Amino acid sequence: MTIHTHKARSLFDLPILKRALIDSLKKLKPRNQVRNPVMFVVFVGSILTTGLFIQALLGQGEAPTGFIGAVSLWLWFTVLFANFAEAMAEGRGKAQADSLRKARRDIHAKKLAEPRPGAKVEPVSASTLRKGDMVLVEAGDFIPMDGEAVEGVASVDESAITGESAPVIRESGGDRSAVTGGTRVLSDWLIVRITSNPGETFLDRMISMVEGAKRQKTPNEIALNILLAAMTIIFLLATVTLLPFSIYSVNAAGQGTPVTVTVLVALLVCLIPTTIGGLLSAIGIAGMDRMIQANVIAMSGRAVEAAGDVDVLLLDKTGTITLGNRQATAFLPADGVRVEDLADAAQLASLSDETPEGRSIVVLAKEQYNLRGRDIHLLGANFVPFTAQTRMSGVNFDGRQIRKGAADAIEKYVSDRGGIFPATVRAAVDNIAKEGATPLVVADGQKTLGVIHLKDIVKGGIKERFAELRRMGIKTVMITGDNPLTAAAIAAEAGVDDFLAQATPETKLKLIREQQTGGRLVAMTGDGTNDAPALAQADVAMAMNTGTQAAKEAGNMVDLDSNPTKLIEVVEIGKQLLMTRGALTTFSIANDVAKYFAIIPAAFATTYPVLNKLNIMGLATPQSAILSAVIFNALIIVALIPLALRGVRYRPVGAAQVLRDNLLIYGLGGLIAPFLGIKLIDMILVALKLS
Repeated sequence: MTIHTHKARSLFDLPILKRALIDSLKKLKPRNQVRNPVMFVVFVGSILTTGLFIQALLGQGEAPTGFIGAVSLWLWFTVLFANFAEAMAEGRGKAQADSLRKARRDIHAKKLAEPRPGAKVEPVSASTLRKGDMVLVEAGDFIPMDGEAVEGVASVDESAITGESAPVIRESGGDRSAVTGGTRVLSDWLIVRITSNPGETFLDRMISMVEGAKRQKTPNEIALNILLAAMTIIFLLATVTLLPFSIYSVNAAGQGTPVTVTVLVALLVCLIPTTIGGLLSAIGIAGMDRMIQANVIAMSGRAVEAAGDVDVLLLDKTGTITLGNRQATAFLPADGVRVEDLADAAQLASLSDETPEGRSIVVLAKEQYNLRGRDIHLLGANFVPFTAQTRMSGVNFDGRQIRKGAADAIEKYVSDRGGIFPATVRAAVDNIAKEGATPLVVADGQKTLGVIHLKDIVKGGIKERFAELRRMGIKTVMITGDNPLTAAAIAAEAGVDDFLAQATPETKLKLIREQQTGGRLVAMTGDGTNDAPALAQADVAMAMNTGTQAAKEAGNMVDLDSNPTKLIEVVEIGKQLLMTRGALTTFSIANDVAKYFAIIPAAFATTYPVLNKLNIMGLATPQSAILSAVIFNALIIVALIPLALRGVRYRPVGAAQVLRDNLLIYGLGGLIAPFLGIKLIDMILVALKLS
């Protein structure tokens, strides 16, 4: 079972295109059309003009049969093109959902009577499992349902949901205890407590989220729909009054002919914001699709939209801003101690230390002083593991007791044995801490040998990313459990705007509430149960897929790659969604203004011949002008579908520049495009003798 949810699809895949064409026709049902007030008016207009066309065929037409038929046909095309835009956006999600459905399998599970190794095992189908059940999963087994490891540790292949081939470690009791149904255990075993019922699994949620048809409209989208509906009602009322006014004017003047219903319908369709009305749903669905391609499952469109409005970004230091693995960079010996002796003792104390820090000490001693790693078992040594109580580790061999650990722990260790903790070592420890690094002190019995300089490595390019966010008006706050001195040094090196040191779940929650009280929208990432309260409070809360079930339930997004820096990308996708909607709304309104110059003089030329002087485009005839405007009104929707699906190109600039560029490119473009397009269509109609 291999699913790559982030697999990029070409904009017009043939299978998606075929499905979208069929769905465009299915969406012609009145029940579907009424959901979009703007396009519903066009739909009703299409039915009305079709009736007038049939009447004209029977010899009772209000205008030439060919003209009414052409207007009616292009109004139907307008509705179909809007349906096609939405169907194309939905089709990309449905294609991903189909892939996910194929991944479903009836997995056999080993249900346990008790949550312990050796308990009685009952073979059952995964579909019979319920929340709270305990199952045993061994090497080679598929995890039957979403759950949480309560005992054991295992290597798990999660390529089915992340697309990444490298296995991950899942273990009980930590922030990497959550397991996903359908993934496969590669080694060892786990006892898993099921955390979802059938139909409520992560896979089910993914299918629901990626299917655009099930996407709920966001508050901003609803507000824009209300605005578009209000504009439509205003133009509808204005257009309805024009027929009696035209009849009165003709009767009063004794010349000219009244405006026809066909022309009024064409006028109404060109006046109302059909362009954005036809593309609005597609823009929102495409935004969700781009989030899926980034391997992030958003639990709602509201979360994606909120990401675009974020003002404050809370980021964990470890694994997000720094690489997460402290590296040994220098040995600083105490007075009277050779640096080679310090390096040798530090390496001996780290030979059995499998942490990244321990391995880096061994490597540094080897690289700087050519001290090759030795096998402590051959040395007959006894390794002393690190514990939270002693806060140090080390090795005993050949009468020596070498220890490395926190400065205060080593100071007590040395003092208890009658030794002295040198002032120079204490000064070195303080200096390292002020630089934002971590000092580890090494002692041999009662003698203090010196300090190891461990440094948190700030990720490459992260400072530039924070600078981009600052230009966007987003404040970045680093959260860390480090002391304020260390936190300040890392914050300065990384380029964040602020930091929260010695962070606890309570202080995180307080910080978020303070920011929100000030009217800011806050985004944060988290993976542990202790992050759940803050995730639940944040406006945009991205939980790591490797995290606990509590964190995933508290967040409104889940990152399948479990990459904390993905939050920056999520914000960019959210902003791209808002920019695309704003850009196409600007284009649509400007587009409508330009169309007025083509269709209004033509619509009333028969009633008021003097209006021909306003035919600044030099269109051939009134009928040609009206038909050209209606055709352009339909084709522009098709032309903008790629932009709606792909999104406006995002650039990290300030709001003022975004507004200026938006008005210049899409506002001015929306004004110019109809003049060029309508004139070109008019010339084609004349050349083909269709007007």
